[in-house]
Amino acid sequence: MKLLGNIIWLLFGGIIIALEYLLAGFLLIITIVGIPFGLQALKLSLLALSPFGSKVTDNGSSTGCLSVLMNILWILIGGIWISLTHLGFGLLLCITIIGIPFGIQHFKMAGLALTPFGKNIS
Repeated sequence: MKLLGNIIWLLFGGIIIALEYLLAGFLLIITIVGIPFGLQALKLSLLALSPFGSKVTDNGSSTGCLSVLMNILWILIGGIWISLTHLGFGLLLCITIIGIPFGIQHFKMAGLALTPFGKNIS
């Protein structure tokens, strides 16, 4: 079921989302200051490729000073808008019964997009 969900996800926009995060990640990695942010965008790209069956977990340093500071910077630079976009798509998809599983995946991506530092995808 996860494989079918991921295939449908990719066909109906998941590949575009993943490519956008991939491009943003590479553009951020070009600059030295943007490397940590670029790595987080690549993490979002990985989740966008196969959200069904993936789980976002906190690693041990998620409440550390550096993770909190980087998450605040991420939110201020644009993470809030990324998260709100995924939240909006999730709400839109949850209008129909068929779209609920896909809406849940957008909610998962919204949580990661809001505070990606200190999180792992498994």
